[in-house]
Amino acid sequence: MLASRWFAVGSASGLEGEPGARAADAALARDDPKLLIVFCSHGLDLEALGAQIRRRAPDTPLVGCTTAGEIATTGPGDSSVVVAALGGEGFTVDTAVATGASHDLRSAGASVARCVPSPSDRPHRALLLLTDGLAGDQQEIVRGAYGVLGAGVPLVGGCAGDDLKMVSTFQLFDDRVLTDAVVAAGIASDAPLGIGVRHGWRRVGEPMLVTRSGGNFVFELDDRPALDAYLDRLGVGGSAPHDGEWFTRLALTHPLGLGRRGGEEQVRFIGGADFDDRSLSCIAEVPQGGLVWIMEGDAESVLTATDAACSDSLTALGGSEPIGVLAFDCIARRGVLGDARIGHEIERLASMTGAPVAGFYTYGEIARTRGIHGFHNQTLVVLSIG
Repeated sequence: MLASRWFAVGSASGLEGEPGARAADAALARDDPKLLIVFCSHGLDLEALGAQIRRRAPDTPLVGCTTAGEIATTGPGDSSVVVAALGGEGFTVDTAVATGASHDLRSAGASVARCVPSPSDRPHRALLLLTDGLAGDQQEIVRGAYGVLGAGVPLVGGCAGDDLKMVSTFQLFDDRVLTDAVVAAGIASDAPLGIGVRHGWRRVGEPMLVTRSGGNFVFELDDRPALDAYLDRLGVGGSAPHDGEWFTRLALTHPLGLGRRGGEEQVRFIGGADFDDRSLSCIAEVPQGGLVWIMEGDAESVLTATDAACSDSLTALGGSEPIGVLAFDCIARRGVLGDARIGHEIERLASMTGAPVAGFYTYGEIARTRGIHGFHNQTLVVLSIG
């Protein structure tokens, strides 16, 4: 017999009083929570929000982050807070934090990975990671965690956002508000945990060769300044303004695809451009010598990928019914769907799983179920909790 397990979600608008307390009250369905997961707008008073939540559950471990939009069973939101709670005897949870992560991202990933409970606690385990996507090459965090846990423990999570300002993001750990940090929850369960990963983008035009790059910066494509080559491919090279906000919104719906043997392309979110040296900055590494394509998608392809990611996560449960869902959805996919359709995506997740949904729009997604690669951009990651 499986031990009792439960998952509940609460959400509240930040424009009303005590939003943290109201969201926490709705999420605390029972009196034995093991973990609180908080996703909230960058524009809220984070210290006050955290205090409101902690008053409701002062001893429960808490991890969370700021977003580029929030996701709850009721639909997508902005300027809101979403609180998910899981509890019951069927879960064992431990949490960890690494600060100053940008100084050594791989060590940060390795450090927090050690919080995963031992196999004797529960047979099904996963490491939930919430990171500062502006701190550098996020694949290094995945490599660090993988180096500690190996292939036996899947990794899942996302990169915090700041409502597309691209200046600073915040991570939440118990009663602390941090930046340049990795927060993690090691979850062990007596029922399966299923992960699905799909992006819904397709290649456009001919590939370009990455002739010079370093870390998450691309300096040259096809022996030309990377920004010039990219804008020319999109037909806006001669008319492009020197405007960072304009460029960010253009790049949201035109990511780079990295060719990969035996599977879907890895997608790289272009987070910004340097208009002086004409380079591109991405959220993760773009290897020198590799081929990249400009990618595009539409509402149909994005929603098809949503259905596939959800189906894959449910299949991984092996017949168990989900009690809850965590969704990590790239802000770029939201841009493709537009305000008229983003609600449809959340409705599909909720209806396919029949379970409460919590999540956020990210600057990057984490999902490693096989191999050492586990960082994604402009992708949907679904964790179904059996």
